[in-house]
Amino acid sequence: MKKIIFIFILTLSLYAKENSYELGKGFQIPSLPFYVGAYMSLDYKNMTNENIYRIDDLAVLGYGDYDKFSYMAEVEYKEFLSKTYKGDESYISRDMQLHIERVYIDYNYNENYMFRIGKYNSPIGFWNLLPVNVLKQTTSNPISTNIIYPKFTTGGGLSYSSFNEGELKIELLLQESVDLDDEYNNYKINQHYGISTLYEKDEYSLKFNSGYFHRIEDNISEDKLYYLLLSAKYETENYQLLSEIGYQQSSTQITTPYAGYIQWLYRFTEQHLGALRFEAYDDNMNKKKDEIGILSYTYRPSYPIAIKSEYQLHSISQENQILFSFSVLF
Repeated sequence: MKKIIFIFILTLSLYAKENSYELGKGFQIPSLPFYVGAYMSLDYKNMTNENIYRIDDLAVLGYGDYDKFSYMAEVEYKEFLSKTYKGDESYISRDMQLHIERVYIDYNYNENYMFRIGKYNSPIGFWNLLPVNVLKQTTSNPISTNIIYPKFTTGGGLSYSSFNEGELKIELLLQESVDLDDEYNNYKINQHYGISTLYEKDEYSLKFNSGYFHRIEDNISEDKLYYLLLSAKYETENYQLLSEIGYQQSSTQITTPYAGYIQWLYRFTEQHLGALRFEAYDDNMNKKKDEIGILSYTYRPSYPIAIKSEYQLHSISQENQILFSFSVLF
C-alpha cells in the first residue's frame, strides 16, 4: 500500500509541474477523456473510556465523459489503520481489503432522461449523495443515514428532470442481485427498489424517498424492509438549514419508528464555518434509542482541504465524544 501511495503522489507531483495541477481537480490521462483523483481522511475520537486514532479513508477514483456517456469508478481502503487506547491497554487493527465503493456508467439520452447502471450511491435524501468526507460539513454522519436505507445500490437507475419555474426530478432505482461489494454497504442485500422525488425552487429543496429492500445477512429476524424518508433544505450564500426524517418497517413490525436530524450551518467566511445539529432515533432491531446534540467547526484553508472538530452530547452519556479530522481531495 505504501508503494501505491508513493507512486500516486510521485505521479501527481510530476504532473503538477508539467500541467499546472490544481488541488481537488484530479489530473487527466493524456489524450483520453479520463481523469484520476484521490482523497484521504485521518480522524481522532475521544470518548469516556477510549481514544481512537484512524486512517479512515484512502481512495482512488477515475471519472470522465464522452459524448452522451459519463463514468465513475472508485476503490477505497476503509478503516485502513486504527489504534485504540482503552485504559492502560492499546491495540492496532487493520483492514487491508480494497473495496469497490462506486463503479457506474451514465447515459444522458437528452436533458430530461438519464440512465445509469453499476454500483452507485442510492439517490436517497441529501446527505447520502456526499460520499467524500472532505465535502461533508461535519466529521460524523447522522445516524439516520446508516439505519433507514441501503447507502449503495448495485443495479440500474432512471431519472427524469423537468425544468419550469422550479426543477422537478424523479429517480427510480432497481437492484435484483447481490451487491458488487457487499462488504462495503451498511446492509447486505440482494434486492432494492425505490423512488425519489425532488423539487427545487430558488433557495428551497424538498425531497421524498420510499423503497423496499431484502436483507441477506445471517441470523436476522426481519429480512424484508420498507422505508420512507422526507428531506428538506434551505440554502443561501451564508446559511444552510437541512433536515431529514425517516421511518422503517418490516412486514410484521415497525423496526425504526423514527430517525432524523436537523442541522443549521453558518459560513463565517469561505474558510470558516460552524454547524449545529440535533439528532434523534429509535432503533427497535438493535434495541437502541438516543438523542444527540452536535456542535461542529470546520476550517478550509482551500476548498479541497478540511480540518474539522466536533463535540457530541448524547442522552446515552457514555457515548459523549470529541472528534477531530483532516481530509483532502487530490
